[in-house]
Amino acid sequence: MRAIQVTKTGGPEVMELVDVPVPRPGAGEVLVKIEASGVNFIDTYLREGRYAADLPFIPGQEAAGTVVEVGEGVSGFTVGERVAWNGTRGTYAEFACAPAADLLKVPAGMSSDQAAACLLQGLTAHYLAHDTHAIEAGETVLIHAGAGGVGLLLTQMAKRLGARVLTTVSSPQKAELSMATGADKVILYTVESFVEEAKRQTGGDGLPVVYDSVGKTTFDDSLRCLRPRGLLVLYGASSGAVPALDPIRLMAGSVYLTRPTLKDYVRTRSELERRAADVFGWVESGDLRVWVGASYELGDARQAHIDLAGRKTTGKVLLRM
Repeated sequence: MRAIQVTKTGGPEVMELVDVPVPRPGAGEVLVKIEASGVNFIDTYLREGRYAADLPFIPGQEAAGTVVEVGEGVSGFTVGERVAWNGTRGTYAEFACAPAADLLKVPAGMSSDQAAACLLQGLTAHYLAHDTHAIEAGETVLIHAGAGGVGLLLTQMAKRLGARVLTTVSSPQKAELSMATGADKVILYTVESFVEEAKRQTGGDGLPVVYDSVGKTTFDDSLRCLRPRGLLVLYGASSGAVPALDPIRLMAGSVYLTRPTLKDYVRTRSELERRAADVFGWVESGDLRVWVGASYELGDARQAHIDLAGRKTTGKVLLRM
């Protein structure tokens, strides 16, 4: 089968299109013929070596496709069923094995592109809006990277919960997309201060929560946006890692800081199924719109990483097999 392989860490050029044997499912695993794989920032962190990984490896950890073989001890899944999963590496390939415990059945009315596009980012937006900070009706919240995959979904979920949503974007085109999802105020951070606008929008009080996936270039000002006892949710680092923080800085307003990750919000099968049922159900009903901003062929994985890191994409980025 064709797959993208990383034999050394570095830039996009370290990803090579190779032929490797089709894997066989072990006990508790399912072999899936992949139709679409999500491209996410965590893939770039692993490729760069920012996150540790044993070499060589096949990148990608989010996909949707069709079951072609079931391993020993697996129940509940049969050959021919369409499934999706997140969390097991190896999805930049035509076939991959995944633990049955991680698999979710794709609803009949949902395409594989939609399933791959809404799983990681949809589940992330779900826990951010409902648990990390449980948004209350009438609150004003700030979402950085409002035209990104999580940003677009999180904006819609925040609006469902009755929030007033501010977003930041880097271009007029991205501003239009963010507005189309329901953002009440889109801040073009390249020409205006999001701190000043956040203060203005809240009568000087500051915000109860800032959702920050950008990291290095927004972190300090995100803290300045908070009201007393507000929460900064740092859930990504697309601009780079945040420098070491002296906790005494949090005394300014007795503010809170958290760095959540999805695995801690889907620790049990029931929690995974509950969040996925909401996300898939909203997509099926049309209440949650998923934007696939760019699709690439498997052999163009390098370009997908270049465009994602260069902020040239909006919505979800997919590799199609």
